[in-house]
Amino acid sequence: MRSDVEYSPVGEGPSPRDFWLYVWLRRAAVIAAHVTGLGLTLIISVLSRPGTSLFSWHPMCMSVAYCLCMTEGILLFSAEGSPFCFKSRQGKVRLHWFCQALVLIAAATGLGFMVASKNVSELPHLVTWHSLLGVCTLAATVLQAACGICAVFPKLLRPSSSPPRLKLYHATCGLVVYLLATVTVVSAMFSDWFQATVKGVAWWAFLLLPIFPALVVMNQITNAYLTRKKVTS
Repeated sequence: MRSDVEYSPVGEGPSPRDFWLYVWLRRAAVIAAHVTGLGLTLIISVLSRPGTSLFSWHPMCMSVAYCLCMTEGILLFSAEGSPFCFKSRQGKVRLHWFCQALVLIAAATGLGFMVASKNVSELPHLVTWHSLLGVCTLAATVLQAACGICAVFPKLLRPSSSPPRLKLYHATCGLVVYLLATVTVVSAMFSDWFQATVKGVAWWAFLLLPIFPALVVMNQITNAYLTRKKVTS
């Protein structure tokens, strides 16, 4: 009697065509994340018109910090679509330090301009969800930088955890910080300034743009660290 169920050998993997299609799709997603981060930074910088007021520097500095520098600092470790794929692991780590240092500098500068603008206008601080999320994101960024230092210099600082576990913690915390930064950027698009500047269909497009790099970063970190840890534990 002929069976209606088609037999599939155990362990048979995808065809080479499906494998290369998957690789090219991932590469296209990473390249699109690069373009999205850079494009979002440039557009926000143009819309904010830096130099017209103290506040105008805040969106530009924050977009440079989180949409550009933090995104590039993570994606440079990607095996698909990274412009620094020719670099060694140590070279990528140094570039990662540089990008994260720029994140801290640009974010601190943006915070300074925001505080100065509020003080000059005599407006209260921390009265919106965006400002509260921004403070949490900045605090998490500083803590993540401290965690990164422990991962890079384990013998110098003598932490209680082993270096592989520290790298896992660093990657996991980095994912949390990036997702928190993405939520903060999205919340900025509900501010009075942004809604007065961008309206209609363009506003909805801007609302979705930060989410795409976040999905690519989440996929990269989970595949590189979290999935591996789950299999080996």
